[in-house]
Amino acid sequence: MPHLSPINGKQSIQETEQAIEIESIDFFVRMMSILGMPRSVGEIYGLLYFSAVPLPMDQIVSRLGISIGSASQGLKTLRSLKAVRTSYVAGDRRDHYLAETEFRRLFSNFIKEEIMPHMESAKERIAKMEEALPVQDEKSAEFYNIRIEKLKRLTRAGGRLLPALAGLLKL
Repeated sequence: MPHLSPINGKQSIQETEQAIEIESIDFFVRMMSILGMPRSVGEIYGLLYFSAVPLPMDQIVSRLGISIGSASQGLKTLRSLKAVRTSYVAGDRRDHYLAETEFRRLFSNFIKEEIMPHMESAKERIAKMEEALPVQDEKSAEFYNIRIEKLKRLTRAGGRLLPALAGLLKL
């Protein structure tokens, strides 16, 4: 990321906008990495978040310096999370993208579409762990039973808490 220095103690409007864009991209790259998302997803969302106009994919690619494949995959991920939407631009046949700026809605969708499916598969994995428990070694079985019970409590709590949280975020 380029370092922007003030001109005569002040930044031009273009430099200010560029500085905000760079910080926004960095902010969302870090946020998305916490959620386990690829860097390109954060870069695209950060760029679109502070874009006053919808951007087509080729502009996203050139402004971020990423490959068409990364942009395509990143936009696909963001669309599936409902974090971006397409917008019609008169006289242009390309898809143009806008960022969803309602974070409550974004987090609610993320919980429902990314986290909750993993909670369901966690229950199946726990059942498989129980089936695989050693029956000959009582001490070992007790250790595993305690750990599995903790996982069950975690998934039950998550199964109650996450849907409620997603519902609250939608309000």
